[in-house]
Amino acid sequence: MDPSPESLAARLACCSVADRHRLRSRLRGLTAGGGDARALHRLEADIAAAEQLHRRRAASVPQPVYPPELPVAQHREEIAAAIRAHQVVVVCGETGSGKTTQLPKICLEAGRGVDGFIGHTQPRRLAARSIAARVASELGGTLGGLVGYKIRFQDRMSPGTLIKVMTDGILLAETQRDRQLLQYDTLIVDEAHERSLNIDFLLGYLHQLLPRRPDLKLIITSATIDPIRFSRHFGDAPVIEVSGRTFPVEVRWRPVEGEESDEQDPTVLGGILDAVDELVALDRERSLPPGDILVFLSGEREIAETAEALRGRLAPGTELLPLFARLSNEEQDRVF
Repeated sequence: MDPSPESLAARLACCSVADRHRLRSRLRGLTAGGGDARALHRLEADIAAAEQLHRRRAASVPQPVYPPELPVAQHREEIAAAIRAHQVVVVCGETGSGKTTQLPKICLEAGRGVDGFIGHTQPRRLAARSIAARVASELGGTLGGLVGYKIRFQDRMSPGTLIKVMTDGILLAETQRDRQLLQYDTLIVDEAHERSLNIDFLLGYLHQLLPRRPDLKLIITSATIDPIRFSRHFGDAPVIEVSGRTFPVEVRWRPVEGEESDEQDPTVLGGILDAVDELVALDRERSLPPGDILVFLSGEREIAETAEALRGRLAPGTELLPLFARLSNEEQDRVF
C-alpha cells in the first residue's frame, strides 16, 4: 500500500528539527508534483531512518547529577521550569555559581537536546574546550560523545552528540550556511555581559530569528551587570538570579616601582619574581602545605619570558605550567 502524504507529514513530528525541515520540503515537492509512488516510498524510508535516529538520541539522554556545593544546583528546578515555559530566559549568576557547566545539564533535564543540539557558546577557544571536557566528565561520558566541542581547526563531535560547546565566532559563521540554525533546539549564549562584537551580532541575529523559530529556546547568561537590558531586548524575558561562591582573599600590594632598595628589579618581571619568593617564604613561615600560584600576564611572549625566569629559582619538584591558546591540547590539559 502506498503511503499517503498526510500520514508521512504526521510522522515528521518524531524527527529532529533539521530532518523535519528537510523532509517536509521534499514532501511538499512530491505533493505538488502529483505524489509519485516510488518517490513516496523512498521518502517513507528516509523518514523511518530519521525517526530511528531521533529515538536513539532520546534514549541516550543521561540523568544529570548536580554538585550540591554549586549555588545554581539549588535553582535547577526553577530554571528548568522557566525554560519549558518561555522561549528566552536570562540567568544572572555571579562568578562561582556554576552556571556555565550546569546549565547544559539543566537543559537536558528540561527535555532539550533531542530535537537538535544544545549549543553552548563561549568567548574563548580554551574555555570552550575545557568546559566541554568538564561537562562530559560530569555526565559520565567522554569528550566527543554526548558532549562535543567545535572551535577553529578542531571539531570533536559525533552523531550521538547532544551538547555542542563552541566559540561565539563559530556559531556566527554557521549562520551563513544555516540561516535558521536548524541543527539546534536550544542555544546558551554565555558571558553575554562581555558585549563583544560577536556576542552583540549573535544577540541581534537571534532576536530576529526567534519569531521564525518558535521551537528554539535561548538562554542568556550574564554576570550581575545590568541583566535587565538583555531581558527588555527579548520582550521582558524572565531573569533568574543565582548567587556566587566567594572565598577569603588577602590582598598584598607590591608596587613595581617606588622607593625600594636598589637590589630589587623595578620591572613587571622583577615584581612577579619577588612576589613568588614572598609567597613561598610565607607558606614556610606559616607551616602551610605547598599551594599553587596563578600569574596572569598579557600575552604569549610575556608568559614565556616569565616561565623561563621562574625555572631558575623555583624549588626542585615545583611544576611550572604555561597556558595560552596556541599550546597543544595535551599541554593545555596538564593545567586541568
